Amino acid sequence: MHHLCIQTNSYFETIEFYTKALGFEVVQESPNFQGRDYNSWLRLGDFYIELQTSKQGGTLTKVNLNSEGLVHFCIWVENLSLEVDRLQSMNLNFIKKNEEIIYHVENGELCKLIAPEGTIIELRNNQGI
Repeated sequence: MHHLCIQTNSYFETIEFYTKALGFEVVQESPNFQGRDYNSWLRLGDFYIELQTSKQGGTLTKVNLNSEGLVHFCIWVENLSLEVDRLQSMNLNFIKKNEEIIYHVENGELCKLIAPEGTIIELRNNQGI
């Protein structure tokens, strides 16, 4: 897999979230790209996110959690508790399960948070399926 494409109405908040919270780096930023304010590429290891704004003058609709298609993507972290503590200090929007941020699923622990544009990011401490 090479990349996901994420569209956002909150470009600068989204860039800050992916770089400061999740450790991505901006490897290319193209202003005024194909009728969009921005089309940028963010990288984490060998994984990329293509981040783009709506066409100029347009507004994107919010994500519907009951729609088909991509529901979330997952990033493996070595120390989930430490990572959650760091992210909580940034006042990010976590999805809780039974009032817990970190919860057990089959063979490991995970948590989920919501990026400014609505993408759900799962952080997991086990690389297995």
